[in-house]
Amino acid sequence: MGIRGLMSFVEDHSNEFFTDLKLRDTKIIIDGYALFHRLCFNSNLELRYGGDYDSFADVVQKFFESLFACNIRPYVVLDGGCDISDKKLTTLKDRAREKIQTAHSLSLGGGGCVCPLLIREVFIQVLIKLQVCFVQCFSEADRDIMTLANHWNCPVLSSDSDFCIFDLKTGFCPLNSFQWRNMNTVKGTQYYIPAKCFSLEAFCRHFSNMNKALLPLFAVLCGNDHINLPIMETFLSKARLPLGATNSKGRRHHRVLGLLNWLSHFDNPTEALDNVLKYLPKKDRENVKELLCCSMEEYQQSQVKLQDFFQYGSYVCPDALNLGLPEWVLVALAKGQLSPFISDALVLRRTFLHTQVENMQQPNAHRISQPIRQIIYGLLLNASPHLGNVSWNALPPQSLAFSEVERIKKNIKTSIVGAVELPKDHSDLSKLTELSLGRRQILLLETLKVKPTILEPIPTSLKLPIAVSCYWLQHTEAKAKLHHLQALLLGMLMGPLHAIINSSSQEDLQEDGAKVLYEEFQRVKEQTRLGTRLDLDTAHIFCQWQCCLQMGVYLNQLLSTPLPEPDLTRLYNGSLVHGLCQQLLASTSAENLLSMCPKAKQLYEHLFNATRSYAPAELFLPKVKSNSKKKRQKKQGTNWSKNRMGTTSHTGCWYEGSNRFGLLMVENLEEHMEACQLE
Repeated sequence: MGIRGLMSFVEDHSNEFFTDLKLRDTKIIIDGYALFHRLCFNSNLELRYGGDYDSFADVVQKFFESLFACNIRPYVVLDGGCDISDKKLTTLKDRAREKIQTAHSLSLGGGGCVCPLLIREVFIQVLIKLQVCFVQCFSEADRDIMTLANHWNCPVLSSDSDFCIFDLKTGFCPLNSFQWRNMNTVKGTQYYIPAKCFSLEAFCRHFSNMNKALLPLFAVLCGNDHINLPIMETFLSKARLPLGATNSKGRRHHRVLGLLNWLSHFDNPTEALDNVLKYLPKKDRENVKELLCCSMEEYQQSQVKLQDFFQYGSYVCPDALNLGLPEWVLVALAKGQLSPFISDALVLRRTFLHTQVENMQQPNAHRISQPIRQIIYGLLLNASPHLGNVSWNALPPQSLAFSEVERIKKNIKTSIVGAVELPKDHSDLSKLTELSLGRRQILLLETLKVKPTILEPIPTSLKLPIAVSCYWLQHTEAKAKLHHLQALLLGMLMGPLHAIINSSSQEDLQEDGAKVLYEEFQRVKEQTRLGTRLDLDTAHIFCQWQCCLQMGVYLNQLLSTPLPEPDLTRLYNGSLVHGLCQQLLASTSAENLLSMCPKAKQLYEHLFNATRSYAPAELFLPKVKSNSKKKRQKKQGTNWSKNRMGTTSHTGCWYEGSNRFGLLMVENLEEHMEACQLE
């Protein structure tokens, strides 16, 4: 949620509404959605290239290490899917449009913040690695956070202005004044984090000691994510709201000040609401009253007892139970083992496909992964008879229809997509976990159009990413070139290299070259960050790969991970992969890069050989050159044949003398180039 203008208003009065805290030796309830956005946008991370997930993971780890050092015990609460009432749909669509504009700005070298596609999944993986307690709510988490914080009598950490409205016993600490990077000590031994805590009492005192029970009415009148009634403008225009003493800041917060001053004249919400309705046409009053009262309930205690989940592993949500969903699905959602994407598809039959920093003139990058989503939708079709009572807006009467909110150019559109009808034993969601591992793995790999034997030489942690990469290469929408594939596979070596470095002695590192190669990759990454211009076509191609990976991960999770879930924190680094693309196009060969580390070279060979048989033939064909270039290249032919890993010359001609890495073997390169009329 969020109330328009409220957070900036209270921050302008920080000396009056906030108290200083030295936070240590306490539990703290963390709004997970607010935290990962804050860490992503306020840590100087590169956001143009699709995500430097390793850098983000390091920031998240450092954040929680600061908390541990101060004996602060974090409990992270994440939002789930959309509310079954779908009351935030308009807000979600508005945000989707704003995100497209921001992504477009970033793609052209402008400013803005857009979360990389897999940021939530990476955040969850870091929480698991650090053994931080977390829960994923069935829908929006704010009320559950407030209820848990009051039960445990501990503060809330968030950036959501709704927590200025909730009656929190121990208060609300805004993330922007939570100085986790600047820990201090008490008596030189005990660490604490400087923070500020919002005082609801001081806030109400500022407005003539107003009754804090009036604040939920203030929130819905001011406008939040759940309610924005045009008719309320009638009330605001007629009520002549008192501003009190105004200065430049006061004028900026005209509505906030006016409503709070006006409400402070009433003793309770009932009296205030009756006075609001007086300004409205009689025919609208009952409807408006019902909507306002319903929205005000969002600020009351939740029925969900998250303490039971954290203490006993039991998550009971009445809304979810009423839908009759399978128990294993509810447990997996609460543990973050299934994405909110799945619950939205399951409950609302509608999903949002989030825009990345991509080429806005091309079809949105998610189009390539639609066949995977259609299988996901097929698995969710017959989840519960109770779902038949849910109103699926904008859907035709066909039972297989799902709607997807996607980018079209620089706007959004809701498209209807049909689920794939699956065999009977696959179409009962309650029994999906009863299928054998082999059958679940077959369904996953058939969806990705990959043969199991291809994955046999691949390390366990990379089987799913390589299967996804094979799927990606088979789709003509991708338009991937050889240097894109090479850069992607080279980037996948970062995880294994990091593992080698952290598990080996210094002598071993010097012998196998892992540290040298890792440092070279880091150098490429940093060089790319320092002002390299974004290649939009390359960005779009890697966005398509991420979309395939995202849906591959979601399908794998829904099938109870027939393939191990990959470590997403070090699987893809956008700055590195884009930088490697440029180097491979310029002069560097993959062989030269890997010559310093035999282990990495061998792994790369396995990855390349697995993907090569699924790549279109033209991926490995040389480009047609001008006659002058042909003559020059003919003289250099003997040198080309030494390049053994898809080397590119300065002219951009790919050639593989030995065919060892799936690049085309030709006896007479010049004749073949003349025969192939390829750009």
